[in-house]
Amino acid sequence: METGSTADTGTTGDEPVWTGLPPGLLRMRRLLLVVWLGLLAVGLGLLLGLLAGPPWAAFAVLPLALMGWGWVMLGRNWASWRYAERADDLLISRGVLWQEETVVPYGRMQLVEVTSGPVERHFGLASVQLRTAAAATDATIPGLDPDEAERLRDRLTELGEARSAGL
Repeated sequence: METGSTADTGTTGDEPVWTGLPPGLLRMRRLLLVVWLGLLAVGLGLLLGLLAGPPWAAFAVLPLALMGWGWVMLGRNWASWRYAERADDLLISRGVLWQEETVVPYGRMQLVEVTSGPVERHFGLASVQLRTAAAATDATIPGLDPDEAERLRDRLTELGEARSAGL
């Protein structure tokens, strides 16, 4: 994650300064993956073992294989998320196979909110949701530190009011 005085302006020359998501989001998602697929594997193994016999209980390995694949995919997805604050807009980039970059002009923002569910709060994370007049440009930055989420909300709100497009 890049931080420093250049994060306030959002640019160094012509290139935006990108900020990645904190590793706490990856830890949370991987823990949820292990818990849910681990429970599924145990339940499936017990159910098949009792109803169909011990050889069928080997099919409980399938959720474990899915867990290994999901572990890698979650890491790749987490690494693909980043955002940059520029002078007139906010950039959000994400995606591994289908890369998507969203540009949200500050003057078009109608609502900036910070949300945090019970699991996110347990891991010390919050998400910033941006809403604009066009539903297609609504955007979310998940898994931020709560202090960073509040700072970003306040900054985006301030910039949105200053550059209001009169909607």
